[in-house]
Amino acid sequence: MKEMNLDLESLRDDFDRRGIRQVKLEGADIDGVLRGKIVSLEKFFSAAERGLRFCDVIFGWDIEDTLYADEGVTGAHTGYPDLLARLDLRTLRMPAATPGLAHTLIDFYGENARPHPACPRNLLRSIVARAETDGFAPYFAAEYEFWLFRETPASLREKHFQKLSPLHPGMDGYSSLRIGQSFELYREILDTLEDYNIPIDNIHEETGPGVMEVALRYQPALEAADSAILFKRVLKEFAYRHGLVATFMAKWSADFSGSSGHLHQSLWDSTGETNLFHDAKARDGMSALGRHYLAGLLKHAPALTAIYSPNINSYKRYTPGYWAPLTASWGRENRSANIRYIPGDDPLGTRFEFRQTAADLNPYLAIAANLASGLDGIARGLEPPAAHQGDASHQGEPLPRSLERAIELLDTSDEARSLLGDAFIDHYIQTRAHELERERAYVSDWELSRYLEGV
Repeated sequence: MKEMNLDLESLRDDFDRRGIRQVKLEGADIDGVLRGKIVSLEKFFSAAERGLRFCDVIFGWDIEDTLYADEGVTGAHTGYPDLLARLDLRTLRMPAATPGLAHTLIDFYGENARPHPACPRNLLRSIVARAETDGFAPYFAAEYEFWLFRETPASLREKHFQKLSPLHPGMDGYSSLRIGQSFELYREILDTLEDYNIPIDNIHEETGPGVMEVALRYQPALEAADSAILFKRVLKEFAYRHGLVATFMAKWSADFSGSSGHLHQSLWDSTGETNLFHDAKARDGMSALGRHYLAGLLKHAPALTAIYSPNINSYKRYTPGYWAPLTASWGRENRSANIRYIPGDDPLGTRFEFRQTAADLNPYLAIAANLASGLDGIARGLEPPAAHQGDASHQGEPLPRSLERAIELLDTSDEARSLLGDAFIDHYIQTRAHELERERAYVSDWELSRYLEGV
């Protein structure tokens, strides 16, 4: 995607030259699902100046459009009024993959044009502003594992999501052969992502039938979250056009490892030229500021687990022996720990990899929680424990192993409320409690096979 002039008159000319006839507007809900609509050019240019109305039910229903029963930021008690949606033209994209259709992200605002408390992108924006006020430029990059199946949305349901046909059979981590066999698919994925201006560092086969891993390139925090959420949407659309289905479930099968969604992060000075986590004179190259940031990540990880692991299925990934962290721990190049410290080959690469999150994360919320935790560690001068050596799964404070326990910790954490705000926390807890109630009412195949005849 080429750079474009965001002056509206120039943009009209650009649209005319590129043959743009409509624009897709999309914004993230609390589950990290992009909700949107396609508007005419007349509506787009009006909205670019004044915003547009968007029904607030997107924050009043779950991932399957089931309404929340409890009263919250919206519901039957409010009548589901309109929100004000504002376009962020810095996210405008005109990919060749959708000729005639441009795309832009939107943010949601409530009464008196105040940022809506349930808008994930606005939450992250507020935490980034906090970092910038302190003189920091936060950079992040998401790393996703995802699975591809030779299925369609219809065949998934016809098969009741069982006995799915993977893109490749077998366990083929880093397989050069599989990359070669699917070279055209890899090339098209990379070309499509470049077309959407989603920067990629690398992509490869992971261990499992039909699973790949992609590492997005590091960017300023808000841009990194935009790239992460758009990657999911674009990849799913790409898969559909190729007769495939992509999943970012944390754990789709008990037979294989879960799908990670790790977050790489560092703080830079306001010029974006100096990595503040690096100190050549310090042990292992980690600066004092980096230690404080690390300590904040560790301290708040248990209480913020409901944000990092938002779904019932997220906790299926927390299984010993499957590379998912079980404790609030850290170590130098230690992939069994929650936080892997990567000294880097040079000052530019010094960073932390937060490994608790899975591919089902909402990138806006997870990055906001990471950044707020790290900033709190800096503000309070917190110090981390000694690096954990070897298997860290039994070292450090245990992380919650269920959504129910994670909700309890989040709800009772005054520090989490201080970091992210009462209004957001209250709404978020309501949505996760709803997930629990939906699951409790469901009778699984495992329960039927275990108890139907035996009890």
